[in-house]
Amino acid sequence: MIGEHIKPGIATIELDQLAEDFIRSHQAVPGFKGLYGFPATLCISVDEEVVHGIPGSRTLKEGEIVGIDVGALKNGYYGDHARTFAVGEISNAKQRLMDVTRDCLYKGIAMARPGNRIGDISHAVQHNAEANGYGVVRELVGHGIGQELHEEPQIPNFGKPGRGPIIKEGMCLAIEPMINQKTADVVTKADGWTVCTADGLPSAHFEHTITITAAGPRILTN
Repeated sequence: MIGEHIKPGIATIELDQLAEDFIRSHQAVPGFKGLYGFPATLCISVDEEVVHGIPGSRTLKEGEIVGIDVGALKNGYYGDHARTFAVGEISNAKQRLMDVTRDCLYKGIAMARPGNRIGDISHAVQHNAEANGYGVVRELVGHGIGQELHEEPQIPNFGKPGRGPIIKEGMCLAIEPMINQKTADVVTKADGWTVCTADGLPSAHFEHTITITAAGPRILTN
């Protein structure tokens, strides 16, 4: 729904209000608002901002990319989902970063099968990102999800195959590659929330909540 409203000139706080109204109209509660003290419904991260950007008066500009991360609590359970969007026409470099990051997500999801290990997801994401010359953020990870937004196990976007907890039928996971155009290093802004690339180059973020079935992963946030 938010993607339909992403265009040059819209303020990020307007997107946040649209999201909150939409979630509440579906008898759900914004999953992020107030959690750990975060003040908004959406995390909105523009260009070099990796994640956890706080909505405000900033207006989106032609040529930017913007990551939208949203969670909702409904009937006692959380969902968590992120996509990076183009604002109008963007450069080929930004489009490629978005495409590869999305591909990293689906390569990670493909490894989320009973009997595999969390490291198999992590390795698939890292290998695809680094094969394309990109940096993989280490400080932030995917996670288990259910009656709490963040549950075990942690799901790094880097690692060795065959390592970590065994993936079992019935698990629910939030897999979320955060991929930078160049450096893997990040810094946090003075607001204490917004994580940015250390070199000021763009970053992209895609996330799905999935459940593990006997037949393999099922995406719940399509």
